[in-house]
Amino acid sequence: MPDRSLLSRLLTYAVLVVGVAIVAFPVWVTFVASTQTFDQVMAVPMSLAPGDQFLQNYAQVLASGAGNSGAPVTRMMLNSLIMALAIALGKIAISLLSAFALIYFRFPFRQTAFWLIFITLMLPVEVRIMPTYQVMSDLGLLDTYAGLTLPLIASATATFLFRQFFMTVPDELAEAAKIDGAGPMHFFWHVLLPLSRTSIAALFVIQFVYGWNQYLWPLLVTTQESMYPVVIGLKRMISGGDAAIEWNLVMATAVLAMLPPVAVVVLMQKWFVKGLVESDK
Repeated sequence: MPDRSLLSRLLTYAVLVVGVAIVAFPVWVTFVASTQTFDQVMAVPMSLAPGDQFLQNYAQVLASGAGNSGAPVTRMMLNSLIMALAIALGKIAISLLSAFALIYFRFPFRQTAFWLIFITLMLPVEVRIMPTYQVMSDLGLLDTYAGLTLPLIASATATFLFRQFFMTVPDELAEAAKIDGAGPMHFFWHVLLPLSRTSIAALFVIQFVYGWNQYLWPLLVTTQESMYPVVIGLKRMISGGDAAIEWNLVMATAVLAMLPPVAVVVLMQKWFVKGLVESDK
């Protein structure tokens, strides 16, 4: 029995190591390519040892970009950061308030309102992209941060998750707050928000990565290079023209583009896992 248990553990670790290697190898190749010269990247086979152009490649893309995208990567990453934060925080704020209203306020057609919100899951941005673009154009919000973020902020999924969580909060808490003279917003701010912090953290991680990786919508509403998020900048670096693609600079941009979402996931990993576990309960 002990031998079988040991064999099972060894097999589990072996599968885990192989899985990590499969996922990590492309990331390593990307990093190595970002530290080499163009000729070294194009060599067959390409060396898998880091080169000596790390500082030069990263300094160039941060300062002036590469390829067909003339915008510096610093500006594109700032655009992506603003977009990701606005989408994540906006979704959380609107979803918290809407779920709070659906649970703790009594008004006509309350259940109908919830189902109307939930039905919007069948209408993602990709389905309603043309009328949404027309609205943004008519409002003069193209090439603006508002145009990049507003159509992506509302979230039926987040509203549903917070609604389900609020339904598990004991009614005695609301009654005690009412007896103590606390108004609805006082109860929301001082009772519900502290109880929801792990769910908020988990949702923030998911929505930040979602906002950072947006491609289709920014592709439509941005025409100025100064407003490109980093994902659009990457695409422009590898598309078009007779000019050779500077793969070492493209890979440096790709590595930089991976850092913020990875940092958010790593820094908030504990809260993220805790929020998911508590949500399951």
